[in-house]
Amino acid sequence: MRFCLIILGIAAFAGVASARDIYVDNLRGDDHLNGTTAELGENVDGPVRSIAKALRIACRGDRIILTNNEGIPYRESITLQAGRHSGFPDHPFLLKGNGATLDGSALVPVDAWEVVGPDLYRFSPFRKAFNILFMDDKPLDKADIKTDADLAKMEPLQWALFDDHLYFKSEKNEGLGKYRLTYTGLTVGITLYDVRFVEVSDLTVQGFQLDGINAHDNVFETQLNSITARGNGRSGISIGGASRVDVNGALSGNNGVAQLRSEGFCRVVIRGSDLLDNTAPAIDREGGRVEVDGKLFQPLPAAEVQQASAEIELAEAPYADWSTVNYLEQTLEHLEVITR
Repeated sequence: MRFCLIILGIAAFAGVASARDIYVDNLRGDDHLNGTTAELGENVDGPVRSIAKALRIACRGDRIILTNNEGIPYRESITLQAGRHSGFPDHPFLLKGNGATLDGSALVPVDAWEVVGPDLYRFSPFRKAFNILFMDDKPLDKADIKTDADLAKMEPLQWALFDDHLYFKSEKNEGLGKYRLTYTGLTVGITLYDVRFVEVSDLTVQGFQLDGINAHDNVFETQLNSITARGNGRSGISIGGASRVDVNGALSGNNGVAQLRSEGFCRVVIRGSDLLDNTAPAIDREGGRVEVDGKLFQPLPAAEVQQASAEIELAEAPYADWSTVNYLEQTLEHLEVITR
């Protein structure tokens, strides 16, 4: 037994010792290089150009370090998956952004637009749901459109998602030529799946059709530190499955459905973060447990539930015994009564 433990300890130490830094530079890098240095060197020494290339050559415990070329975002969708993109308890697999931006937006092709009314245009995106329209990389004001008649009420520089199309209302008689319009093109910025001991830090993730960061399932001992998630079609950060994720010092806003969402049986711990409810709820808990600055997050009940609760006299606070109810036992008792 002692011999086995010694062998495991040596293997773990060797794994940490072999961890390396992989440098990425989307301006001066080249995916034919090996990523071992931040500056161009001899032969194949120098930074790679894409994060995807860095992930292809990465091993357990490595550190991927991005160069922040201001005004030049990284335009790709990446996935961290399985053991090669995991770390060690005291040495996580690191994606360090250095303030860089990961951007999923794409230009709307000029010939994709069609005229549907005075100063009103539309195009059909490939993915129909959870889209956002941007002008000069900033989200436009979204109009609430329920029927065809509402389209005529749109204000200039508003957009809408209706009938599987993105609509845009230009200023009077201006056409589309003066506007630089982009939309949420790529699906997810960073997907995490089946990884352990991971840290993603100091990175802005924006312009993706679903989520900026999605910890899909089996993501454990993972830290999202100093993340800015903005302008994503569904949420800035999404945690699901059985994942266990800490969110520290994040800023999330201007996302479509929620700034942060949880589902499944996940556990999310949020510390020192600003989740803005400017365009959508700060937190959308569809499942799992969410803790904010040491306090358990409890979503407000729906209006119908509140009204029904007001009409029932309770001896103690509503939902006080939420965690102690045995719903399976209640259901079986109910079925027994029915079958008698």
